[in-house]
Amino acid sequence: MSQLTISEVARQVGLNSSAIRYYEQMGILPPAVRISGQRRYDRSVLYRLAVVQRARQAGFALDEIRTLFFGFQEGTRAEARWRKLADRKLAELDAIAQQIKSMQDLLKRMKAKCHCKTLEVCGKGILESGIAKVERPLVTLSPDR
Repeated sequence: MSQLTISEVARQVGLNSSAIRYYEQMGILPPAVRISGQRRYDRSVLYRLAVVQRARQAGFALDEIRTLFFGFQEGTRAEARWRKLADRKLAELDAIAQQIKSMQDLLKRMKAKCHCKTLEVCGKGILESGIAKVERPLVTLSPDR
């Protein structure tokens, strides 16, 4: 079986070589064989990277991807691994969706009800109506958007 250079792997999967080196450093990819100091991979690394990319598209963090590969008993089928991690991710996404809905509802109420001329007047009204427990949002929206 022919060995692929890191640039060939990167080109075939659409990643930067630095990402491949990082995945190798994290242990998601097995260490590459070195030939004259250059990393060489067999084609199976393409399959592993395809799984990594699909997991990233589904919103999995790198530690979750590491769990996908190494957090199960040896011999655990791929379908069982995906199912378990997908259930966790779906629960997380449901919680985020609920939080987004609550934030949208609050913004709509503020938009409809606030007729204050200053933020001090607004703050007084909020304080007098009772401030609900303030939780930090799971989703942070950039002020630049």
